[in-house]
Amino acid sequence: MTNQPGPIGFYCWYKNDKRLDRSGCMYTYGKRRCQLCMVLPLLLVLMVVSVSGAEALPGSGINVQPVDQGIIEEVFQLEIVISGLKRLGYQVKPSISLTQEVGTPHLMVAQGDADFFAVHWDPLHNHFYEKVGGQETVYRFGALVEGCTQGYLIDKKTADKYDIRGIDRLKDPDIAVLFDTDEDGKADLTGCHEGWGCFRVIEHHLDAYQLRDSINHNQRNYFQMIDETINRYKTGQPVFYYTWTPLWVSGVMVPGKDVEWLSVPFSALPEGREDSDTTLSDGRNLGFEINTIRILANKQFIDVNPAARRLFELITIPLNDISAQNLRIRNGERHTRDIRRHAQEWIEANKTRFDGWISEALKAAK
Repeated sequence: MTNQPGPIGFYCWYKNDKRLDRSGCMYTYGKRRCQLCMVLPLLLVLMVVSVSGAEALPGSGINVQPVDQGIIEEVFQLEIVISGLKRLGYQVKPSISLTQEVGTPHLMVAQGDADFFAVHWDPLHNHFYEKVGGQETVYRFGALVEGCTQGYLIDKKTADKYDIRGIDRLKDPDIAVLFDTDEDGKADLTGCHEGWGCFRVIEHHLDAYQLRDSINHNQRNYFQMIDETINRYKTGQPVFYYTWTPLWVSGVMVPGKDVEWLSVPFSALPEGREDSDTTLSDGRNLGFEINTIRILANKQFIDVNPAARRLFELITIPLNDISAQNLRIRNGERHTRDIRRHAQEWIEANKTRFDGWISEALKAAK
């Protein structure tokens, strides 16, 4: 019997001679080689391939910090973006969730305290974009969600009974009092949280259309107020509110069926957008521009992460898909695990498109 030590010493077990021997990986007994010795090289090759494959992902070893404005109805699209980043190898930290305020996420991304914010409304958030330095500090990418509308609505029953089609009709005290909920003679508008982009527009409208004397702009927590508005609607009372799409509200009170959009007499937007025309293609003017939701990302992060950049450029989610998911939240599926499941279901249902985005992002990193 001849021992032929190999480069790696370990115990070999021989069934026939019933011995353990420190002989090395090339230890032979007669013409037979230890079975482990024959398998070990293959295992080592597989380990090297596995490690090499992991290192090949462009995001390997890179942490990414998202930020959001604390609105649960916006988490679905964020989770889809996060899933894409993870497929590229990035280690995505839990999102920094703020309290329904949009200016701070823009500032955090610009300063590098966060890497991206997935709900930048263009052009509604232009004010915040410019305030943090614009293209000198941040990039905004793609068309994550297109065709986002906003505006004022009232219940259809009241609109038809009193022929109310425009918001300027509320200058009439007899019309305004129909929507009075606190008995001060003014119409009560379920409006916008003070930290949001829509707040600036609504406040500007009240002055431009000379509605301050007839409308109260209620600015408490939007989702608490809209729940109260829906409850009033369900009891047959008139309602007057602001909303946007994508959101579940228009799935509960459906425009054209339950409620009607109000037009404005002319386009009037805050400083920096004075010349913008808010007239829609069908001739109606709802007072707000059609928006595209884009991904806002830190410039330094993007400059060294071409794969993330390409993903942000490509990823798109249909508006109606988000509204449908939001309605599931409204109906009780509102836990983090529910929303992550919704995102994974969407990815599976759109697998070809999603995989295509990942493939293009990987190419961009080469």
